[in-house]
Amino acid sequence: MADHPIEGLMNTAMNNIQDMIDVNTIIGEPIETSNNIIIIPISKVSFGFAAGGSEFKGETVNEYQKKDKEEAIQYRLPFGGGSGAAVSINPVAFIVIQQNSAKLMSVSHSSAVDKLLDYIPEVIEKTNNMINKCVQNKKEETKKIINHIEKTSKKINEDMDKKIEKEKIMKEKEQPRERIEYEYEYDETGIEDD
Repeated sequence: MADHPIEGLMNTAMNNIQDMIDVNTIIGEPIETSNNIIIIPISKVSFGFAAGGSEFKGETVNEYQKKDKEEAIQYRLPFGGGSGAAVSINPVAFIVIQQNSAKLMSVSHSSAVDKLLDYIPEVIEKTNNMINKCVQNKKEETKKIINHIEKTSKKINEDMDKKIEKEKIMKEKEQPRERIEYEYEYDETGIEDD
């Protein structure tokens, strides 16, 4: 079966749409700025397509009369049809890539809530940074306090040891020396009178 004329119209329109639309239409080519920021455009692509036609059953219409010449002429009725397509490309956002972060920046906001939602990731990131900084500061302060306590404790222990040693030496000096008593026995039997 030969191709119908409407198929030719549809194929032509679809091929032209396919040539216009590719992935780079939706996610655009990255743009690099002089300060090493990369911007990637994101677009919304909408397209529509319509095709239609009309075909008459009989190949000819007999006795069609023209009013101008008042004569009967046979006409062959042709196929009548048409097709159309429309494409709409609207930018919706940009991805902004900096050194260590990527942000999605919307082009239009339908409400204030949408705008606030766009800033939530940035607020969360800044809050996390502040919390991490506070925790780090607390850790450093705690470490300093612990080091100070350890040094103070060590000094106190050394001082106590010295004091105990001193007291021990002082006690030894203050204690009277033990008196040693010796016992003597006299044996008078062995001594003669002269």
